[in-house]
Amino acid sequence: MSVTTDLSSNLEDGRCVLRLSGSLTLLRVRKLSEQLDEIEAEQLTVDLSDVERMDTVGAWLVHKLERDRGATIVGATEDQQLLIDHVARADMPVKVKRDYESTPSRMLAEVGESTQMAGRTLFGLLGFFGSLVLTIGNIIRHPRRFRFNAVTQQFEQVGVRALAIIGLMSFLVGIVIAQQGAVQLRQFGAEIYTINLIGRSALKELGVLMTAIMVAGRSGSAFAAQIGSMKLSEEIDAMRTIGVSPMEALIFPRVLATVLLMPLLGFYAAILAIIGGGIFCWISLGIPPITFVQRIQEVVPMTDLWQTMVKAPVFGMIIAMAGCYQGLQVEGNAEEVGKRTTSAVVQGIFLVIVLDAFFAVFFTEIGWL
Repeated sequence: MSVTTDLSSNLEDGRCVLRLSGSLTLLRVRKLSEQLDEIEAEQLTVDLSDVERMDTVGAWLVHKLERDRGATIVGATEDQQLLIDHVARADMPVKVKRDYESTPSRMLAEVGESTQMAGRTLFGLLGFFGSLVLTIGNIIRHPRRFRFNAVTQQFEQVGVRALAIIGLMSFLVGIVIAQQGAVQLRQFGAEIYTINLIGRSALKELGVLMTAIMVAGRSGSAFAAQIGSMKLSEEIDAMRTIGVSPMEALIFPRVLATVLLMPLLGFYAAILAIIGGGIFCWISLGIPPITFVQRIQEVVPMTDLWQTMVKAPVFGMIIAMAGCYQGLQVEGNAEEVGKRTTSAVVQGIFLVIVLDAFFAVFFTEIGWL
């Protein structure tokens, strides 16, 4: 086999016949392109009868002669001609600069695309929720399918390892609420009502809401990344092949653990926020801890706690579903994992805030003020 590409040219019947031989490949062509540019004949015939191998680069050189100089290609084998035809079909102009669009048109287009994407995502989440309900039904009918070890592992991942960061965040938020509230209430001589502000805001809203945001950023993103990586490495396809349902083995344990732990984490966050506010009141306002606790018991109704207990499992389900759903949507490459992870966090937090608004209206209507 020749290690180079040889070129010879002859004048036959008024046409310049170029005979190529050897390997017409990337490693062999070397200066063949420059030699072809130096030939000034207008009527060319390219004879490929002696070409032993041809790759995409060689096919591109031949196609370029045919496209730019009207050369006639002869002597190509069936495979060589097929490759040249593929290269010719792929020879499409590439748009390197976007067509000009006015700002209003571009904004409307972006809004339309975002709306379509939101609609598709919502539709997909509804379908995912239906699959999850069917999975729960199958597990109830066949309790042996319940994976206790997987649920326990997710308990540690979602709950135990998150205690430190959620506790610290809630403690600091409680101090901030107390400090800002005291500054404003001091103008009216009503610093004592700082306790009301801390107790009700922490137990009713901030505890569960800040916990949901933290769980979405920590566990929701982890769910998307873990399941997305398994999707890329075809582990999920392998599970289906051997008869293991990914919904039972991967999705259900994560959703169950998040649903069960969110009320506990929300209550834990509210207590830490109240403790942080109480310490601030003790140090800055001179309110003793016993007075702070007695005042909390007087001003915070039990309905605030029930609101947290009702909202927290719903928030947990939304966060876990968003993370797992985005993980299952990963396709292509590792970059997609990052995009889906970001989408899981954004969707989880967005849906939590939307649902919190609905819950606020609902609880007001039923008298839980």
